Amino acid sequence: MQKVAIVTGASRGIGREIAKTLARKGIKVVANYCKSEQESIKLKEELQKENIEIDIKKADVSKRKEIKELVSYTLEKYKKVDILVNNAGISEYKLFTDETDEDWEKIINTNLYSAFAMSQEVIPNMVHNKNGCIINISSAWGVVGGALEVIYSVSKAGMDGLTKALAKELGPSNIRVNSIAPG
Repeated sequence: MQKVAIVTGASRGIGREIAKTLARKGIKVVANYCKSEQESIKLKEELQKENIEIDIKKADVSKRKEIKELVSYTLEKYKKVDILVNNAGISEYKLFTDETDEDWEKIINTNLYSAFAMSQEVIPNMVHNKNGCIINISSAWGVVGGALEVIYSVSKAGMDGLTKALAKELGPSNIRVNSIAPG
């Protein structure tokens, strides 16, 4: 039976390459995007030229309701989720003293809350199947911090903490949780 993956923030950058790689390996991929519909359509068309099908699904993963819809869509269509790649992420490049409450909310919700909520939504299916893999795309800034990207650094450090704790909690259910920190 084919594996099924959800990749958040899959319309461009690292997420796009992850979605393409998984699809080329025969995994059914639901590639999530929020604002980059045209890039997502191009991704789908690029893979169709290789006779590879991929689903593209719009959802703002900073919002629980849209996360639920994304996961429900996947479970209704494919009956399971084997792999979750929490890749969606944004940053602001500015002095910490210029950051606003709105910046904090937007970055933390997109980068950290989305990983928390997406994981929470897929875990029951993975536990039921006694199998799964959650991959959180973090950043070197989560380890060492980045000047002019303080909130981003906080969100990625939080993601690393989420990864470590969740790996311990889900390991007995045969669910791997790992973080990758490019940079």
